[in-house]
Amino acid sequence: MKTFQRLIYKQVVSTVLFVEIGFLGLFFFFDLIEELRQVGSSYQAQHAFAYVAMMVPNHFHELLPIAVLIGTIFVMSRMAQTSEFTILRTSGLGPVLALRNLIGLGFAFALCTFIVGDYLAPLSERHAQLMKSRYMGQITVGMTGAWLKERQSYSNHAVNIAAMDGDGVMRKVRIFEFNNLGKLQTVTRAERASFTPADDAWILQKIMRDEFTQDPNYPTPSNRIEADILRWPTTITQEMVSVALLRPDRMGTLDLFQYIRHLEANAQTAQRYEIEFWRKVFYPLSCLVMVVLALPFAYLHFRSGNIATQVFVGVLVGISYFLLNNVFGFMGTINQWIPWLAAAIPGLIYTALSLSIFGWLVLRH
Repeated sequence: MKTFQRLIYKQVVSTVLFVEIGFLGLFFFFDLIEELRQVGSSYQAQHAFAYVAMMVPNHFHELLPIAVLIGTIFVMSRMAQTSEFTILRTSGLGPVLALRNLIGLGFAFALCTFIVGDYLAPLSERHAQLMKSRYMGQITVGMTGAWLKERQSYSNHAVNIAAMDGDGVMRKVRIFEFNNLGKLQTVTRAERASFTPADDAWILQKIMRDEFTQDPNYPTPSNRIEADILRWPTTITQEMVSVALLRPDRMGTLDLFQYIRHLEANAQTAQRYEIEFWRKVFYPLSCLVMVVLALPFAYLHFRSGNIATQVFVGVLVGISYFLLNNVFGFMGTINQWIPWLAAAIPGLIYTALSLSIFGWLVLRH
């Protein structure tokens, strides 16, 4: 069946790449139009073009499963319409063998999705955001910035970062220190903060530090210290700050895992990030779901039908899969579902559905 593999693999891969390039070109155009609206004195057209170009890997990762679905459905439908698949079946291509070969191709697409989504896309996304912030302003989140928490041996710290500029320098940093009884001890304000090369401390600049009395009812500032520079030992790394300031779905799996461990170590809820972590783990497997969804189209015999209609139906099915995936993500966060189960249920449902349809078509034909 090596002839079948070469025939199918060549057609599917070329069609998927064609669809993917078409989608990327469309998204590139729309993103460029949007970015050109923000062009000004500092953020110029070449910066907008570079930003949109660096967003291409992220779009590639997001669009590859749907491109796999469209490309595979098109190839399967065309082979069914021209009776090529029927000839292959009479030549010994059984349902199990056909499914096994397509799953092998799906694994290749899944590996490609994982590599791009876990390494290339987060790196490119981070450089794009930092470049844009360098020319347009600062990276910030919400009205009060990002909040992080750290538990140390004899105290707990709540850290607020208003923004981070394109050089990785944090702006308007506030550090609230509490003792083990939860009483406020100090509040440190810094205009700027930067990471040390070893990421085991922050260098705070232009500091104002208030020390509070240990009055059990009303802690009041008892001493104020001002300094130009201060080294603050911490385990909060630049990657953790980036996770807090950027969307979690744009981070790598390892960065998300480390950030989840940090949240759990400091008794903070990590449900949202755990679900996003498992979604990133299972997302490449969407390519396997897509090829399984496409295989039943090879057993449909509509010679006079329009392939575009079957592709359109397949696209609707694929869109419903991604919508269900997002819905289960939100529902899992709200209802505190088991993270890996909330991320895996959509894929399991559609895989079971496609295999059931595939089995029914095999028995019927």
